[in-house]
Amino acid sequence: MDLQKINLTRYILISMFAGAVAGLTLSYFVEFATHPETGKPLLDGQNRPVLESSFAADYIINGLFQFLSEAFIRSLKALVVPLVFVSLVCGTAAMDDVRKLGTVGLKTLALYMGTTAIAISIAIVMALIIKPGVGVASPEVSAYVPGETKSLLNVLIDIFPSNIVTAFANGEMLQIIVGALALGIALVVSGERGKRVLDFFRNLNEVIMKLVILVMLMAPFGVFAKIAQVFAKEGFDTIFALAKYFILVIVVLLIHAAVVYPSMLKLFTGLSPIMLLKKLRNAQLFAFSTASSNATIPVTLRATEERLGASNKVSSFTVPLGATINMDGTAIMQGVATVFIAQLSGIDLSITQYLTVILAATMASIGTAGVPSAGLVMLTLVLGLVGLPPDKIGLIIGIDRLLDMVRTAVNITGDATITCIVAKSEGQLDEDIFNRPTEEEEIS
Repeated sequence: MDLQKINLTRYILISMFAGAVAGLTLSYFVEFATHPETGKPLLDGQNRPVLESSFAADYIINGLFQFLSEAFIRSLKALVVPLVFVSLVCGTAAMDDVRKLGTVGLKTLALYMGTTAIAISIAIVMALIIKPGVGVASPEVSAYVPGETKSLLNVLIDIFPSNIVTAFANGEMLQIIVGALALGIALVVSGERGKRVLDFFRNLNEVIMKLVILVMLMAPFGVFAKIAQVFAKEGFDTIFALAKYFILVIVVLLIHAAVVYPSMLKLFTGLSPIMLLKKLRNAQLFAFSTASSNATIPVTLRATEERLGASNKVSSFTVPLGATINMDGTAIMQGVATVFIAQLSGIDLSITQYLTVILAATMASIGTAGVPSAGLVMLTLVLGLVGLPPDKIGLIIGIDRLLDMVRTAVNITGDATITCIVAKSEGQLDEDIFNRPTEEEEIS
């Protein structure tokens, strides 16, 4: 089924701008709930400000906008597990030699971990130069209760599912990837019976991709509502209070996306970074609006395969894995936040402690979920390793949602870049598709 061509990028950009204007306008008609004794702002279970009851808050921000944004994001998330599983089964079973899977896996893992280490190193160096925490008056904030973290050993053990049905129900991406790889390999060694089952998965993959297209048509409405909610609740007040920290994180994120990734792509493949960034605009906008790498997987997969020319054999492995372990944007936030909190607390960290932060944040990225604000949970682990107070994270909660949107866009840019590098090295990249000029992002 062919859908009418739509300039989706234009509509999403218009929706984002309109949502920001609507949200900032509504912010003047709402008040934030405060604790009756301390007077501090109240936060909900996701560390977002709680609004006092009013027509704008109850029926527009937490009513209509909540419905539109949740309907869009839930629809995307509902497709993630079946899409990743079916696509990865097809990609694995299509490999002529199963040993190639090991090669692809090692290359992908090394590149993802390497870029994360580079990201946090740049963040720490820039923060030490700019000194975002020096001379900053700490704004009044609510207490932050650190979330539960897993040890690296438990993260590695949890990669292997004890119950694949539970893994599907809970959306455990690493376990789903392992299950899909095992089934794909089993199909390869099962001869004719395996081929018949593989045909079913290929047909199912086509149907799921059509569902992705249908969900993408909801994007302008969902993006408008989500952006409006964020700006209505966050506004610019907290940004002004922590402007130095906010701007520094944004600058390092942009350096990583506009310098590190393009340099790697050019160095390892000789391909045009500008072409990659142009063809990835749609996925970046989706990532920005949802602040979730997992929710953006369907869009990123479609971009890497249909617009950048990476084969399904590679992209079906690298993209879901990247959404799970490639958290360069999160690592940048953790690097800047660590230096920022250390400076606010008057604590000088040693070179050894900074190296510990780099190593810990790189390894912790494996266990960071591709969902909004998961990086804050992992930041508590990083701060604890170098003796910094985790309660200081409360200082940056107010602006983290906006930063989370930007760093998610950076994360999926890294996913696509590494996918192209690995695909090129394996002879699984169609350069004609990659270099094909495109004027607009369309759905067809």
